[in-house]
Amino acid sequence: MREFDIAVEHWPIAGGFTISRGSRTEATVVVARITSDGASGMGECVPYARYGESVESVVAQMQSIADDIRGGASIEDLQRLLPPGAARNAIDCALWDLEAAITGRPLYDLAGLDAPRPVVTAYTLSLGTPEAMYEAARKAARRPLLKVKLGGEGDPERIAAIRKAAPDARLIVDANEAWRDNTLAANLEACEAAGVELIEQPLPAGQDEALARISTAIAICADESIHDHASLAHLPPWYGAINIKLDKTGGLTNALALQAAAQACGLTIMVGCMLGTSLGIAPALPLAQRAQFVDLDGPLLLARDRESGLRYVGSIICPC
Repeated sequence: MREFDIAVEHWPIAGGFTISRGSRTEATVVVARITSDGASGMGECVPYARYGESVESVVAQMQSIADDIRGGASIEDLQRLLPPGAARNAIDCALWDLEAAITGRPLYDLAGLDAPRPVVTAYTLSLGTPEAMYEAARKAARRPLLKVKLGGEGDPERIAAIRKAAPDARLIVDANEAWRDNTLAANLEACEAAGVELIEQPLPAGQDEALARISTAIAICADESIHDHASLAHLPPWYGAINIKLDKTGGLTNALALQAAAQACGLTIMVGCMLGTSLGIAPALPLAQRAQFVDLDGPLLLARDRESGLRYVGSIICPC
């Protein structure tokens, strides 16, 4: 019989974090630990209100299948026991980690992938006034890839300030659904002038038909408009890129299937994350090896990470 434990943890954010939906000063994560015959596996998830999740709802979902997990439910069983989302992600990753501990094989080998190489992650600049974002960009100007959080009105001024402060950095932006049809043209023009390479979810999911009428060389990336492998079939045709996050797919298992299918469709791949610790980031590294854009900077935005966390050298994530 396995042991199955659930814990809620709070991790302070360095200086706070703001996007178009609000601000916060700590990251709240839910951790699953599964122990069998002396071996232990752990997984972390971040409940997200945008997807109807709370800490309480995620913990309840995990507790609802506790007997199944203790009774030996497999990764394949899990895909049927819980829907895609944060709860399944924590348990899915814990089961992968447990298998790695039992077999002595690294995660990438279990997934049938090559050994990971160092990857460059984006570094996220929190939403603020153009002046505040200029200062944040100036301090991060030596990082090779910056991800800029935008918020709708005033975004042309924000993106111009970022480019002025960090003239050599590659830029991607994330509007978190904050743009509207009447601001789309001006915001897009500002991004093109600044040399932005990718725009993540500019319009609200399900209200993004205006994207079909634009012409730009910038990759338009779906985030809230895609979740798991099954939702790929419903992806609107105006998206040429997708953001894969373990908390959306419900774990590494489904994320691997989504990535393979998206690549077969010729889509650009971004691998992203919620704001959490290295425990939640490490299982996404196999995906990052085959992604055009990597945004796995969660631990860099915290005041501290786990003691056994990933090793970051600047913006480079080094395989353990």
